[in-house]
Amino acid sequence: MPLAAAILVGLLAAGCQARSPETTGSIGGGLSSLGLGASPRAERTISRREVEALGESYASSPNDLGNAMRYAQALRAVGQRTQAVAVLQQAALRNPKNVAVLAAYGKTLAEVGRFEEAAEVLQNAHTPAQPDWRVLSAQGSVADQLGDHARAQSFYEAALKIRPNEPAVLSNLGLSYALSRQLDRAETALRLAAEQPGADARVRQNLALVLGLKGRIPDAEAAMRRDLTPDEAASNAQALRTLVAPPGAKAAQVARKPATRG
Repeated sequence: MPLAAAILVGLLAAGCQARSPETTGSIGGGLSSLGLGASPRAERTISRREVEALGESYASSPNDLGNAMRYAQALRAVGQRTQAVAVLQQAALRNPKNVAVLAAYGKTLAEVGRFEEAAEVLQNAHTPAQPDWRVLSAQGSVADQLGDHARAQSFYEAALKIRPNEPAVLSNLGLSYALSRQLDRAETALRLAAEQPGADARVRQNLALVLGLKGRIPDAEAAMRRDLTPDEAASNAQALRTLVAPPGAKAAQVARKPATRG
């Protein structure tokens, strides 16, 4: 199913630009990251003045780790991820064994698409004796972006041993299964994710996406109705039909469209 893989690659790429990569399955915004669904709501707002104030504090004391971390977080919040990478790179150079710094640096590298570098940094962001499920999930996200889905799934499974039934990790795992064309396993993981108390709309949108890729458009639409208006859900369902339609069917749909009169 090359179309399904292409759709999900696009989903993951869009998701990494929008959300921390430890939560690919919620890292993306599901259908909305494919141009479907309602407009995403801002998760956090920060004023430009706050960012400037944090920048001034950082400039006056760049060796202060707290200043660096707060400034980088603010830069990420306003979409200035390249600048956040630069700040965190300097923090990591000054604090090469600080796992919190390395974790933030690795995740931000992933957010700007520097996946190979992110993988190298994240492997040092925790230890086998003290593994961090969030870092493991971020490593899985990066591995998925690099196309190594089996490795990604091993990271997610390790994260779930530490944090059983964490919906974000289950959602990551479900999307990874979908990327490796295991849609039944993807549905199972995403249904379990959606059942968890902490599951949000992104997780349910990812489930709807996988149901759509399986050709179960009515089920996908029903899942979307939990978070979207009936009109939005119907519109998304039609978009999914178009996305998964065979090439010949798409051509036929285009051919059936009436000519526009000049």
